[in-house]
Amino acid sequence: MRDICLALPTNRFCTPAITAVGEEAAWAAREFGVRVHLLILDSADAADRIEHAKAVAELPATPGVLVHHLDEEQQRAFLRAAIDGARAEDPALAAAADADRLLGLMLPDAVSYGACTNRAFLLAAALGCSSVHRRDSDSAYQRLNGEPVYPVHHELRSIGRRAADAAPGVTHHTLDPVHAQKPVALVGSSFVGELSVDLGEIRALDPACYEEVVGLWARTGSTAEERRELVADSFVGSGTDPFTHDRAVLDLPDIWRIDMCNIALDREVYERVPLPPATDTIGSDYLLHHLVLHAGLPGVTHNRNVINHYTPERRTDAGFTAYQLRYTKFLLSMLYLYPVYDALEEAGGSLLDAEHHLRPATVARAARRAAGADRSENHRRLAVLDRAYRGLGGRYAAFADHLAPLRARLLDEAQADIEAFALLVDAWTPLVRAARATPPLAPLPPGSSAGAGRSAAHA
Repeated sequence: MRDICLALPTNRFCTPAITAVGEEAAWAAREFGVRVHLLILDSADAADRIEHAKAVAELPATPGVLVHHLDEEQQRAFLRAAIDGARAEDPALAAAADADRLLGLMLPDAVSYGACTNRAFLLAAALGCSSVHRRDSDSAYQRLNGEPVYPVHHELRSIGRRAADAAPGVTHHTLDPVHAQKPVALVGSSFVGELSVDLGEIRALDPACYEEVVGLWARTGSTAEERRELVADSFVGSGTDPFTHDRAVLDLPDIWRIDMCNIALDREVYERVPLPPATDTIGSDYLLHHLVLHAGLPGVTHNRNVINHYTPERRTDAGFTAYQLRYTKFLLSMLYLYPVYDALEEAGGSLLDAEHHLRPATVARAARRAAGADRSENHRRLAVLDRAYRGLGGRYAAFADHLAPLRARLLDEAQADIEAFALLVDAWTPLVRAARATPPLAPLPPGSSAGAGRSAAHA
């Protein structure tokens, strides 16, 4: 039986999402005959984890569904075992980074969109899964005629299959025949509802300021028209139109229409290259989109968009400050990510070997070269952001005050993040091998909601 991982990372209260994703897991097992490992990576506080455990316990036992609910201590135990195994196997890795350094990249003290997904990748390898299907705790499913619209419908019809074999399962097939023998590496869609970043208030207050602030993530040297096009297309997903019928296109993936809250990746991608583990940085989990596209691997872009919504925490003053800081670091990260994307595009088909496997070393080299970028563009971004936020006044001006003394640190962190990514790419192959040999549940303390007995009860 084919094993897949349906992953839900969270650091917030999300019992409705647990219930909904549990229902998608049951539907997938029933409709496709797969074994679904529902993996909940829980970084929420203790009170919310208790509620999550209750929601997990209330999921109906379903043949073919195995539920794993891991808090950070349980994740840390697994990671420590995998890291120790990888360092013991690979002397070069042991010399390059100590265990605590690697553990910090995999499970940092701060929020990291890339790191939480990398943990899902390693656990999926340990569980013997052929694909990872990621959902987010601040999204929900659309409905049609009273029934939920599950993205896994298109994901399981295509992911990992030869493109030629996947073609009958899509509504539109526009892939160049030269790619027909390659596996479908990515299947995904987007979202409807609220913006994916918390900038909607700026758009309402001052559209010109919104255009300037969002335009800061454009490439250096972009024309005014290119920035306007980027702004118009940024963070809006698929708008607000509801789902009415299926559309699934087999081609090189349309990565600007695929979000990490609604994606499936084949093991041939995530077992070879991880995501950047940058902390407090939105958008740090999108590099594999670019890698798949530029390597010439097939993908399916469909329209089973999820519903994005803002959680109550993001409406608070603390939530506002945290999210604006993550957006700032996102802007700074582009100084280093754009050169990596350019290098991947230049490498093109050479990113793959003769068996269509990705070459991680090419990615690591690109990241190391990018780390030497001149910081003047990032100084400019910070200056423009400061002026724009002070012009808005209120809590935006207060955030500018908060940001001012952090500038030097954030500039250093942005460079350190790309250097850490290069290190993690180098470490990834031995880490994946070690993860496959590491029982994901054995190190967990007895009585946890993710114990092996709980999983077996859902088999």
